[in-house]
Amino acid sequence: MSPSSYSSSHQSPLVDSHVLSLFSKDVALDTYNCTNYTAAWDWLSSYQPVYMVLLSVVGVVANGLVLCVFCLQRKPCTVADVYLGNLAAADLVMVSCLPFWAATIANNYHWEFGEPICKLVNVAISMNYYCSVFFLVLVSVDRYLALVRPMFQSRLRRTAWAKRICLGIWIVGFLLSLPILVFRRVKYVAKAGVMACVLAYPHPDWEIQRNVTNNVVGFLLPVIVVSYCSRHIVTSLKDGQIRKTPGVRSERKATQLVLTVLMVFLICWTPYQVVRFLDTLDYFQVTPGCLWGHILDITIQLSTYLAYAHSAINPFLYVIVGRQFRKRAKEVFGTMLKCRLSDKYFLTVNFTSSGRLATQRIQCTQLMKQTVT
Repeated sequence: MSPSSYSSSHQSPLVDSHVLSLFSKDVALDTYNCTNYTAAWDWLSSYQPVYMVLLSVVGVVANGLVLCVFCLQRKPCTVADVYLGNLAAADLVMVSCLPFWAATIANNYHWEFGEPICKLVNVAISMNYYCSVFFLVLVSVDRYLALVRPMFQSRLRRTAWAKRICLGIWIVGFLLSLPILVFRRVKYVAKAGVMACVLAYPHPDWEIQRNVTNNVVGFLLPVIVVSYCSRHIVTSLKDGQIRKTPGVRSERKATQLVLTVLMVFLICWTPYQVVRFLDTLDYFQVTPGCLWGHILDITIQLSTYLAYAHSAINPFLYVIVGRQFRKRAKEVFGTMLKCRLSDKYFLTVNFTSSGRLATQRIQCTQLMKQTVT
């Protein structure tokens, strides 16, 4: 596959291959006479809308409940709570954008929401991926400082500084997604006969640059930091003297949740990152034949949806693994339920009291009339 054909058939950072790979498959089949893979695309297109809507509903409800627990808990938030809360917010924004693409795929990739929404939705998806990765890095660094360097005084262990760092992460995520804001647009695609929301780079090198940024900045460097922190964290958890320390004992419970979240992140996102790297090799004609390109397009789709699932899985990890989170959730929702029941009881008492007062007034009026008569 030549570099000139790359821009029309392999633009697939997250949701881009929904459109361009589908539009270009017939051209690729005619040009290279490869095995027909239309059935695979039809199968994917039939299941994608249902999967994305289900993922969105589960993700919005679950991440919304997680944010309620973090925001309404009585105890002050720890540094880990700040990072995990921002991670839940990033996941919530991610899954909230999926229904737009579910409706578009169900409508044969015709975009009906206008160009501003086209830009906003895809910037949000890209931006929140980067933010999620960086928040996980911050969480692992926080656990490293809490367990491996408990005596080390750092501003990173202060809640006020954690909030400032989170704001900086959101800004960095937006800056890394600026090319999408600039080049994403709605335009008519004659081959498909639809108005599509596409990422129209002026040159194929832009796509390669984004692949490399995604692989290095969005995955490789964070994984190196997370792996280093996790290795030392696990070693510290096995240390008998550290385990007996009262202050560290409470940190261990939060660390188990963090390690589980990190492991699930690697399971969900590693296949996508590997496929993106193979996509870059395909641009330089390292991989053989156009059939490989077709297989790569399908694989990108499957790995993308596995990566999407990460945003809906995280809240369940908090409930299953996080004992402290379950305790906080019971306190928050228990308090909300008690307040609601007490409000109903208060209204009932007031209504009854008002009724009695009105009855007493009527009786007094009748008695006065009888007395006058």
